[in-house]
Amino acid sequence: MTTVARLAAAELHAAADELADLLIDTVEGGASIGFLAPLDRAAAAAWWRKRAAAVSAGHLAVWVAYGGDRLLGTVALAFPDKPNSRHRAELVKLMVHRDGRGQGLGRTLLATAEKEAAAAGVTLLHLDTETDSPAESLYLSAGWTRLGAIPDYAATPSGELRPTTIFYKRPGAPADDT
Repeated sequence: MTTVARLAAAELHAAADELADLLIDTVEGGASIGFLAPLDRAAAAAWWRKRAAAVSAGHLAVWVAYGGDRLLGTVALAFPDKPNSRHRAELVKLMVHRDGRGQGLGRTLLATAEKEAAAAGVTLLHLDTETDSPAESLYLSAGWTRLGAIPDYAATPSGELRPTTIFYKRPGAPADDT
């Protein structure tokens, strides 16, 4: 059975090593999520530990998914700190371990973030993802609106420049919202 939980800052700090393993698996699987391969475990864990301050300040919300006692996925919402942008959030770092894929876990994490965003009063979500990636298909099937692509925006883990697609969604709005 899968359980999804939101992490407080101390919990995020405590789970940093497990989250590092997930991040490394995601990078080794070829996902363009901001890191190059090979990714050092200590560096990956340190990156996650640095996120604890943003969680504590309310600028980041992180959810993790466990299959039994194993961490298999995560998703986060980044909240802007400017007064004119507090109605929106960015969906970031949706990751599912390769061992947990094909079970609807990505969709569950995405739905959790969307539901929690709406409950927090967020009226607009946005994200970017590698064009033509499996993640892009997930967002399209979940009712996100594709705005367009930016060429050579991000590098894959091997360093190849790839386009990135920008999406948005209004939480709670019908899937055909434009």
